[in-house]
Amino acid sequence: MFGRGIFLRVGLLIVGGVVLFVAMIWFLTGNQVGGGTVFETYFSESVQGLEIGAAVKYRGVTIGRVADIGLVSAEYGGKQPFDVASNTYRLVFVRFVVDTAKIGKMPDVQQAVAAGLRTRLASQGITGLSYLELDFVIPERYPAQVVPWQPKATYIPSMPSTFSQVQDAAQQMLAKLNRLDFDKLGIDLDALLVDLRSTLAQGDVHQTLQEATDLLRSTRDAVNAADLPGLSADVRQASVALRGTLQGEQLRKLIDNASLAADRLATATAKLPALIASVQATAQRAGNGTADLEQGLIPLLRDMQATAGNLREMSESLRRYPAQVFGQPPPRGTVPTR
Repeated sequence: MFGRGIFLRVGLLIVGGVVLFVAMIWFLTGNQVGGGTVFETYFSESVQGLEIGAAVKYRGVTIGRVADIGLVSAEYGGKQPFDVASNTYRLVFVRFVVDTAKIGKMPDVQQAVAAGLRTRLASQGITGLSYLELDFVIPERYPAQVVPWQPKATYIPSMPSTFSQVQDAAQQMLAKLNRLDFDKLGIDLDALLVDLRSTLAQGDVHQTLQEATDLLRSTRDAVNAADLPGLSADVRQASVALRGTLQGEQLRKLIDNASLAADRLATATAKLPALIASVQATAQRAGNGTADLEQGLIPLLRDMQATAGNLREMSESLRRYPAQVFGQPPPRGTVPTR
């Protein structure tokens, strides 16, 4: 009985170990065994916190597990000459398995990569554990890295993590700060302060401030001399007087007279067409009378013109032949008696 118990315990221990081993294998490669698709990507940054079995997520949804992590120099650089200057063999490769059942219909990977599909490291809060995240980004901002070897699985390019981008920006800022000459900057700042103090004490700025002060003083004196309270009282009194005038009896009578004058003007305007017609008729009658007068004067003017012609002929005849009026002329050679 005692021997059987030992054999039973040893058998149970072996079976339990086998079960645990199978469970571990299923946990690490269960997605691959269950019909998942294997992909791989490469990172130029540290993958600290990323372990085999870590989740692979797409916008927060777990779609797979990390299957393998290693160095590219050990995986693909065995037959290649070692080049220290080459950055590609300093990369870290990560293989992961994606459960296609959780994605549905799989798109073409090459088209998805061209559209901006990238992988990046993400951190799970303050625990320090990392996972792999898939997402679409602007492909021009994060171009796909070309590798000189043939990947063993379908290749999906990577992009820097958020922490890495912040770290790179901080390093660039520190590098720019290190390039600054703070000693020279302090000397220039001191010289600038001296020049500014001198300008404020004696330069154009000092003169401008002095003129502004004089202007403000003159303005204050002018305001004080203007007696604004008295002016305000006068304006108030004028406003009251104007209001009383507008509301007085004289203005009301003036408005009534203006209204009466407007009514009379309207009446006269209404009679104006008849008056205009009468004037036109009178002018027409005057025109007719003038025409009759012209017809009566025309014969008289003709007779006067004929008489004037006769008188002209008679005067011409007298000028030529005066004897016709005064008798025979005296004989020639006779001297008249004085």
